[in-house]
Amino acid sequence: MSEPTGAARRRGPFKVGDQVQLTDPKGRHYTFTLEEGKNFHTHKGSFPHDELIGAPEGSVVRTTGNVAYLALRPLLPDYVLSMPRGAAVVYPKDAGQILAFADIFPGARVVEAGVGSGSLSSFLLRAIGDQGMLHSYERREDFAEIAKANVERYFGGEHPAWQLTVGDLQDNLSDTDVDRVILDMLAPWECLDVVKKALVPGGILCCYVATTTQLARTVESIREIGCFNEPTSWESMIRNWHVEGLAVRPDHRMIGHTGFLLTARRLADGVEPPMRRRRPAKGAYGEDYDGPNAEGGSRGR
Repeated sequence: MSEPTGAARRRGPFKVGDQVQLTDPKGRHYTFTLEEGKNFHTHKGSFPHDELIGAPEGSVVRTTGNVAYLALRPLLPDYVLSMPRGAAVVYPKDAGQILAFADIFPGARVVEAGVGSGSLSSFLLRAIGDQGMLHSYERREDFAEIAKANVERYFGGEHPAWQLTVGDLQDNLSDTDVDRVILDMLAPWECLDVVKKALVPGGILCCYVATTTQLARTVESIREIGCFNEPTSWESMIRNWHVEGLAVRPDHRMIGHTGFLLTARRLADGVEPPMRRRRPAKGAYGEDYDGPNAEGGSRGR
């Protein structure tokens, strides 16, 4: 039985073509690809790649300047933060939330719109495995090329579960019986009509948006289309802690707002979502609002 795609690159001694992440005494990271006969250079000296080829992961190498570097393979969160970018990447904290709350499982059939630099695609492919299906749509060809190179660099070649299409999702989506749809785009509400046709009953729509206005319009559009349950929306923040003896305190910097996430589940055909019982606050809908719940609609009462 063959190993899953990319698994062989994640274990065993370092090999030619492996990516290596060096950590210096100050905790700074340097990532490079092992090549025979090459040297790694820093302002603290150099050392030959051959010194790491065949060495176990977790080895320490010293430069000609006698500075020690810890050598490990980069984790996927490390890789996506250092890879070449076209568009902004989906940060690991958000990718992890998507994998968990969109319930991405081995063998899942997933559609993704807005590939960017390939960050989320890499996380999704590793989660669904070789037996799943990820069909990614990207409007810009230059972004698609960068994403393709980044994904293949991580997995060591083409991934059998991945299909990448250049074009708009709403114009090109032909997939059916899809388990999950992930929308990372400026106007996800424009895709809801085609998404509802592709998703299986019980399937999950997950949207990643940057601003409160995008979030509000997406949520209200999902309510209006009437074939999803009540959306859940949130954001996440990460704050590291400094731990040194009795000096235990939060770091001065944190990973704050990167984007909003929301999920909603596809209802069975012909089923209307139950009436919302939560009354919106007075003034929640301005005088110029003409969307769902306008004029005191029943779903807002």
